[in-house]
Amino acid sequence: MNVSELVLELSDTIPDFPKSGIVFRDLTPVFADADAFTAVIDDLAARFSGQFDAVAGVEARGFLLAAALAYAEHVPLVAVRKAGKLPGHVLAEDYALEYGTATLEIRPGQLAEGSRVLIVDDVLATGGSSSAAARLVERSGYTVAGIGLVLELQGLGGRERLSAYDLYSIVAERG
Repeated sequence: MNVSELVLELSDTIPDFPKSGIVFRDLTPVFADADAFTAVIDDLAARFSGQFDAVAGVEARGFLLAAALAYAEHVPLVAVRKAGKLPGHVLAEDYALEYGTATLEIRPGQLAEGSRVLIVDDVLATGGSSSAAARLVERSGYTVAGIGLVLELQGLGGRERLSAYDLYSIVAERG
């Protein structure tokens, strides 16, 4: 079974979460399967091999992917966190969710100016969090090397919103 098939077989669809009318795609069962998780990390690493100097993970499930990928590629890891979770000087970006608004933050100065940063997260829907993460990476003085995702929900505008970036999703399906 290939990595796309593993992701589709193991992921869960949760209706009305986190609120009524939202269909949540849960990839934690993929992460809980050692073979599937390894295949996901190997796939992302192969797709962006040699193109990045660091990995940025978007809170929270993006942390799991980013940590494993940074370890596998032996590069630094940068956390893109929800508001109020990072100490010291931070940069902040607000963004819209399918069901509200949120803010992401990053601590600038962790990498050399111009570092190529690969942003990773689990699911792309409207592109709000990935877009905010990309703006934070750029505002920090780094370059967005690409955006790697496990699952893309097509038809929700995410890919179009991120058209300026090298975007890769392991699985794309109708949202």
